[in-house]
Amino acid sequence: MHTARNLRRLLLGATATALVALTACGSGSADPSGSPSAEPSTSASASPSASPTPTTTITPSADLSDVSVSDADVPVVKVPAPWGIATTQTEVLRESTGSQVLAEDSTVTVNYVGYNGTDGSVFDSSFERGEPSVFSLKSVVTGFGKGLTGQKVGSRVLIGMPSEDGYPQGSADGKIKPGDSLLFVVDIIAANFTEASGEAVEPVAGLPTVTMTDGKPELAIPAGATAPADLVVAPLIKGAGTAITAASTIEVKYRSWVFGDGQLFEDAWAAQAGSLAGLIDGWQEGLVGQTAGSRVMLVVPPAMAYPDGQPKSNPPLEAGQTLVYVIDILDVQG
Repeated sequence: MHTARNLRRLLLGATATALVALTACGSGSADPSGSPSAEPSTSASASPSASPTPTTTITPSADLSDVSVSDADVPVVKVPAPWGIATTQTEVLRESTGSQVLAEDSTVTVNYVGYNGTDGSVFDSSFERGEPSVFSLKSVVTGFGKGLTGQKVGSRVLIGMPSEDGYPQGSADGKIKPGDSLLFVVDIIAANFTEASGEAVEPVAGLPTVTMTDGKPELAIPAGATAPADLVVAPLIKGAGTAITAASTIEVKYRSWVFGDGQLFEDAWAAQAGSLAGLIDGWQEGLVGQTAGSRVMLVVPPAMAYPDGQPKSNPPLEAGQTLVYVIDILDVQG
């Protein structure tokens, strides 16, 4: 039985290195801009007494009621500076009609603008850079993760956070001082899924059937079935996320079986990611146009997978074998 470590088999020619997991975009804790894609300061969870003395004394607000935000595509925030807040809070400015909700470890694609509450200045903006940011909520300042967890993909939210949930030591460039509360307006563009989520698709008669057992797909090959000569693409669940293109990087989990005897070939039911362009032909052709959140079955003829087999694998795959893949598409980037 195979694990996620054997994903290199999916790579074209089965000789390249293993798929590379998605990592948060951003420049790390040394980021001088104060971008939320920077990793949280190690002192973010320390007691207030461990932080430097704030440079400005502000009576913190209990909520976000004194802050106003324009409804423009690039939002403008009116901050009653000097301003601070007692605890991290979130206000939904535009609520999504979708159902996908962010988890505390989601990888998100967002546009955002960040304001310093003390002087009302903008210290960072992906809107100005003209490119959304992609990162894990586990790799950002504490207040950013707190403020987005539980929010819907497609929403615009306002997040206010005190210094201890932002940059208690201040930022390297001096734009954020110790004690400064921060405000972010965030457009949540997309996020990864943890499993397929969407509308069920009617199974195609005559194809292998899929059932979920203990959270994993199991496959049954119809008695007497003959492997199709051509690639078969059979969506099982239609997700509402981004569509895959030939240039996409995808995050998936999957299992595969030998069509001839129904034997499990790979058990890779754990999130992993890589470029579609580096995978076997059956995936490159079969997954283009499929969307994040979908579950798809691919029946891949040997010429589009491993025509010479995989004799050294465990179990070995003989030459000329058709494979059946069940794939959950968790995220699509690029």
